[in-house]
Amino acid sequence: MIIGILKEPIGEKRVAMLPAQLTSLLQAGVEVLVENEAGVLSFAADADYESAGAKITSRSALIQTADILVGFWGIETSELKQAKPGVIFIGVMQPLFNYSQMQELAALGCTAFSLDMIPRTTRAQSMDVLSSQANIAGYKAVLKAADLLPHYFPMFMTAAGSIPPAKVLVLGAGVAGLQAIATAKRLGAVVEVSDTRPAVKEEVMSLGAKFIEVEGAADASAAGGYAVEQSEEFKQKQKERLAASVAKSDVIIATAQIQGKKAPLLIDEAMLKLMKPGSVVIDLAASTGGNVFGVQQNAINHINGITLYGNSQLAADMPVDASKVYGKNLYNFLQLIVSKEGAIQLNFEDDIVKGCCIVHNGAVVHDRILSLINN
Repeated sequence: MIIGILKEPIGEKRVAMLPAQLTSLLQAGVEVLVENEAGVLSFAADADYESAGAKITSRSALIQTADILVGFWGIETSELKQAKPGVIFIGVMQPLFNYSQMQELAALGCTAFSLDMIPRTTRAQSMDVLSSQANIAGYKAVLKAADLLPHYFPMFMTAAGSIPPAKVLVLGAGVAGLQAIATAKRLGAVVEVSDTRPAVKEEVMSLGAKFIEVEGAADASAAGGYAVEQSEEFKQKQKERLAASVAKSDVIIATAQIQGKKAPLLIDEAMLKLMKPGSVVIDLAASTGGNVFGVQQNAINHINGITLYGNSQLAADMPVDASKVYGKNLYNFLQLIVSKEGAIQLNFEDDIVKGCCIVHNGAVVHDRILSLINN
């Protein structure tokens, strides 16, 4: 059985697996092909993969030969036409947004697993690519903010006078938000946090931040760890409560997202104007519309002296560790569909395998994606 590791599109620095992560696959008798220069931007040279036991080949040869193709992002259907019948592709395809493309994949007769759809259960934690990448993004967001902010983060007492600590507002206390809180606190900032889920209050406070409470939030207990859509009444209450915090914040780290939907706009134009010139906004939800007015994906904008930076793939700025944790997530998933003898075994009775399988046997098989296609 052959696994092929694809090189990512231009602009992406991560790679699906690093050389050190191939040992167990190779010991199981799996042959590993790597597209030439696939890991160069993650500081993994072709020679490193060859030393680990993999073979370096061209993209076309790899696609035509592999039984399982792995990558970070999806693959063009035009390329998959060259692949073996029934080839398996594993990556992050964002099918809730790209659901029309899933029909094209189905027409090719391949099997496609999208790791961003893995259920958020205890057993699946070791395969949760969204969490592993969000953790890095939350950390990097604070460092980026500190770089752009024309002030110190910590308080300083100097002979020339005292400098107060930066005030940071974190929107969303998921994995990225919690890491942002921890990093900002380590840098000495005063941190406030807004989240629609009261259940996260204890975690926020344990990290030394203040939780902004707004009553009347919709119950998110059945959403598998994700935030849910809120009522207009709640949104208005949240907006009023946030305004005071926005006005005194030097930095806003925005991480609030709803799976498969446009990001909620939490800071509108009027609220943004309350911020002081020199303030910084880092919006990790930019690719789905952003939490803050004026933010654009992969761009730095300035409004009224406020710096707005939108980047939903900030984890890619740390490609070595981002690739390392993604590769570990991927390897753990591969153990569910590859036997110890190196043979493919698809068990759709397994909730994780079933939960992230989008396409199989010429059809879209994921219920949520099917509902989007049919509506």
